[in-house]
Amino acid sequence: MSFRLPNRVALITGAGSGIGLESSLLFAQEGANILLCDINLGAAQKAADLIAKRSSNIKAIAFKCDVAKEQDIKNAVDEAVKEFGRLDIMFNNAGIMHPQDDNALNTEERIWDLTMQINLKGVWWGCKYAILAMRNNPTDEAKGLHTGGSIVNTASFVALRGAATPQLAYTASKGGVLAMTRELAMVHAREGIRINSLCPGPLNTPLLMDFLRTDEMKQRRLVHLPMGRFGEAIEQAKAALFLASDDSSYVTGSDFTVDGGLSAAYVTAIGEPALPPPKSLIK
Repeated sequence: MSFRLPNRVALITGAGSGIGLESSLLFAQEGANILLCDINLGAAQKAADLIAKRSSNIKAIAFKCDVAKEQDIKNAVDEAVKEFGRLDIMFNNAGIMHPQDDNALNTEERIWDLTMQINLKGVWWGCKYAILAMRNNPTDEAKGLHTGGSIVNTASFVALRGAATPQLAYTASKGGVLAMTRELAMVHAREGIRINSLCPGPLNTPLLMDFLRTDEMKQRRLVHLPMGRFGEAIEQAKAALFLASDDSSYVTGSDFTVDGGLSAAYVTAIGEPALPPPKSLIK
């Protein structure tokens, strides 16, 4: 069996749920050893246990990390290098969508600052310490390992499109992720470090479903989705796998949009989707 991440080491933030959990399971399935980082250590440990049950040859370690704290992120990267000897993939995925995030008139400064601290500063710090580690990755041609690596930052399609259902701090933070990712990609391209943004569309995950508290709020979004359904976290995990692997060796600085056609739509079709969504790896 051919793996897409053989002998690689990955660090995933927000690994205990949603995109992070699906990506953790998928990356392990594809041969990567993983440091599973989450502010909820119990959730990260459950992911590690699930990986251990399915892939006995893969090492997955749960690690508590609050991405709003620079020292936590540094400690996480140091732990990955200590345990595995290198860091090939950094998936800066952790983020929040605060229920009190609204428009410019209603969003409180504390909500703005908290969102920026996690969604933007946390990604900056993740990039910073990943780059430092990737510069020191040893080369092992027999295992297909080399200096450099791949950094994937979770942004959002809302960084590319405006909405009259505002979540201003979230949108601004994700726009910052896009701009920062492009610039870092240009700065570090010749070091063998690729840096890309993953831009998910609306997903059937707790993060969004908790935010969309009523059927009316859900329908307000669904009408704009050409496929007639919310996306699934596993679909984002597969996109992250592409960006993390050598399959995307000539891809850097991209806004990789995985939104079911939303950002290309003007008027969507009517009727029910012909195909069901793909199955999660969690069950």
